[in-house]
Amino acid sequence: MFELEKIKTIIAQGEGVNTEFKKSHTSLSRSAFETICAFLNRKGGYVLLGVKDNGTIEGIREDTLQTQLKILTDDMNNPQIISPVKCLETKVLEIDGKNIICIYVPESTQVHSCKGVYYDRQGEVDIKLATYPQISALYIRKQDGYTENRIYPYMRMEDFIQNDIEAAKREAVLRNANHPWKNMNNEEVLRSSKMYLRDEQTGKEGYTMAAALMFGKEETIHSVCAHYKIDALLRKENLDRYDDRDVITCNLFQAYFRLLAFINKHTPDRFYLEGYTRLSIRELIFREMIANFLVHREYSNPYPARITVYKDTVVSENWTIPKTIGLITPENVTPYPKNPTIDNCFRQMGWVEDLGSGIRNLYKYCPIYVHGSFPVMEENDVFKLTVRYERESLFSEKINVSENIKHANKILELIAENPKVTAKEIGDILLLSERQVRTIIARLASEKIISRIGSRKSGEWYLLKS
Repeated sequence: MFELEKIKTIIAQGEGVNTEFKKSHTSLSRSAFETICAFLNRKGGYVLLGVKDNGTIEGIREDTLQTQLKILTDDMNNPQIISPVKCLETKVLEIDGKNIICIYVPESTQVHSCKGVYYDRQGEVDIKLATYPQISALYIRKQDGYTENRIYPYMRMEDFIQNDIEAAKREAVLRNANHPWKNMNNEEVLRSSKMYLRDEQTGKEGYTMAAALMFGKEETIHSVCAHYKIDALLRKENLDRYDDRDVITCNLFQAYFRLLAFINKHTPDRFYLEGYTRLSIRELIFREMIANFLVHREYSNPYPARITVYKDTVVSENWTIPKTIGLITPENVTPYPKNPTIDNCFRQMGWVEDLGSGIRNLYKYCPIYVHGSFPVMEENDVFKLTVRYERESLFSEKINVSENIKHANKILELIAENPKVTAKEIGDILLLSERQVRTIIARLASEKIISRIGSRKSGEWYLLKS
């Protein structure tokens, strides 16, 4: 946990969602407790005292070392500072002849406050949670169980769209001629799918939120989830508003087809043979995107869920309960069902496969759909998935191709000279706007010519290709 080389690597990578530096040269930084609180509420991490924001090791003055450690221990056991209290592991390490205090903060199963204020971690910043929805979302993230299993004792079969349940049965039987749903009535389908539950602690029983979301009438859905809505937007020309829109307030069974129709309307399909079978590669990709979008949304949160078709990408955004933070790849994915009951229903109909298979399929088919283009999956409180359906124009449209190539070469030279150079500094040197510089840098990164190590504030660029 506190191996010297590991701590050196953490310092070299810079501050981030699970790393924070505090100077604390002569006294313990009081803001350290806000960070500790944020780490407890998020994914845990390391707080390093005696290190400046830019990663420079200033060290802690020897005569204050034991005092700072005592204050840290005392205050972490003081409910007036951190509530509920939490014991932390610490260690003093010597780096380059200077002492630093390493604090390891685990992710907590409880919700913590610092001096009565709740904190969460986003990127390199401790966020003060000041509104009821923010604090409520934190408690939801920490709770045991799934909100889709909330029981509504007064919900009846007439609150569901019977034709949708029948259609779901047909989808399942089409996939498997001997599917158990084949000979079940609609009520039996819901009960066998764990959409009718009994709470063994309270004795309360009835249909669940999952049942309402999956097959409910609109008034049924809004009685259990008043903020439920999905926005499908087209923003190719009018980026401030939209060129086309479908506001979806129907159940998930219908929403799946509505979203697919909207995307098919505004994106191209391409010829693709898998073996000797012709497949719609667009459908392969966007069925995965839509299923992921609907299955893994945290429906108790009012954050608006949307899928937006831009000029060359489709982007989905929905609130979730994250298990990892940052970019997701097939190598680091940790499959976790956010709504296992809804997930199982989709699985029975063949709309999703095994956990993790969706990401593998996207990585398989996206580079075929648009040559060399991979999906970008970012997990935080909001899960964001970006899929490219057209080749992006070379860099910015505001300057021509030859100019872009010239500027790209200049940017590479500046990065080689100073890996810590900022986009603003590059823009000042090349007489470009910061936005133009960031656009060119983003393209260089997507082409794997350069890579960023560490945070925007204290990280560095590395040349991957000469």
